[in-house]
Amino acid sequence: MAEQRIGYLGPKGTFTKMAVDGLFDGGTYIGYESIPACLDAVENGEVDTGVVPLENAIEGSVHLTIDYLVHQVNQSIIAELTVPIKQHLLVHPDHHNHDLKKIYSHSHAIAQCHQYLHKNYPQAELEYTASTGRAAEIVADMGTGAAAIGNHLAAEENGLKILAENIHDYDNNHTRFAVVQKNPMTLKVKDQFVTKQKTTVMVTLPKDYVGALHQVLAAFAWRKMNLSKIESRPMKTGLGNYFFLIDVDQPYDQILFPGVQAELEALGCQLKILGTYPSYQLDIPSPIRRA
Repeated sequence: MAEQRIGYLGPKGTFTKMAVDGLFDGGTYIGYESIPACLDAVENGEVDTGVVPLENAIEGSVHLTIDYLVHQVNQSIIAELTVPIKQHLLVHPDHHNHDLKKIYSHSHAIAQCHQYLHKNYPQAELEYTASTGRAAEIVADMGTGAAAIGNHLAAEENGLKILAENIHDYDNNHTRFAVVQKNPMTLKVKDQFVTKQKTTVMVTLPKDYVGALHQVLAAFAWRKMNLSKIESRPMKTGLGNYFFLIDVDQPYDQILFPGVQAELEALGCQLKILGTYPSYQLDIPSPIRRA
């Protein structure tokens, strides 16, 4: 078997890279500057597999990932990995009690630390970057006077020190990462614990009418199919036009899911399977403090 090529939201030091390191057992890893770039690489065959953030426990869904998977590429979710997110304030090793004029990070990371930043650095200018790893690179190049929000891997990769640990506002901070492929194949993964089997479906309605969502959910409910997430997103075809993204806590089968699809089609709805896959849980080590 050829070595698997895995693309991820990079550069080195992102939480996505930590997810890749924790899940996969070997391969060639390639970091991309943005979620669309990573998914495009999967679509174009540059890599076999892509790993991108899907949802954060504090900030909710990563809409860029969802919308790109639905509207721009034709790929399947073949696994997901939940990773605990520990955000730290990273500074240049020459930083000694300097004022922090700018703080860099991904918009989700900054939002996860809003209360900490408001309390401790209300005057600092917040700068959004494509990833936490990229923020660490910028601070490493800038020197003193700036900080990045990121993980311990970003600190190690860029020679930064951790000025403050665990600055996120809520302890239960986790992110789900989607593992996607254009042509589903067997994954070579480490011996990680599978928490559940899931299937993600996309449901579109013929029009907005009274009781439409109730009828959709009823097709799952009377079959006793547990739904762990329901989210609406705009179809981008006009105001009021939405699709529903639904996570079902069981693998796809040849009885229940075809029955749901037939029932929904009778109502004029469309159902598309976006993936049926195992869900993994990853633990990460505590950071190594740099003096």
